[in-house]
Amino acid sequence: MEKKNINNVKMGKDVKIFDFVNLYGCSIDDGSKVGTFVEIQKGATIGKNCKISSHTFICEGVHIGDGVFVGHNVTFINDRNPRSVNPDGSMQTEADWTLEETFIEDNVSVGSSSTIMCGVRVGKNALIGAGAVVTKDVPPNAVVAGVPAKIIRYIDEK
Repeated sequence: MEKKNINNVKMGKDVKIFDFVNLYGCSIDDGSKVGTFVEIQKGATIGKNCKISSHTFICEGVHIGDGVFVGHNVTFINDRNPRSVNPDGSMQTEADWTLEETFIEDNVSVGSSSTIMCGVRVGKNALIGAGAVVTKDVPPNAVVAGVPAKIIRYIDEK
């Protein structure tokens, strides 16, 4: 049983979309794969030859470069102060919050169950350990892990 909700998505060549996805207003470049139970919101961009694993949430304002691996159950966040209602009790709308974009550069690997806070940049070739909570920028080639994520080494180190 196939269930896909794909609306207004710019897709490159040879993109593979698995079942049970919700994609709208985003772009996915050539050769990328999007796993089951993934949501990618409007304004998000996925580069070429990326692998987005199952149960991942990529929200508005997230920009993923080329050759990026995103493990299972990864969550991206785009607002530092999320609220349901305004001080007067009225429901918030898009006008009531501030989008903070996130940039994942080329060839990054994001481990399963990681959380990437808004407003950060993860540098080229970085590796984010499983379960990490990234709260600040990650330099290129860095390996980070923990809560909050801290640099444990660099990839060019032996």
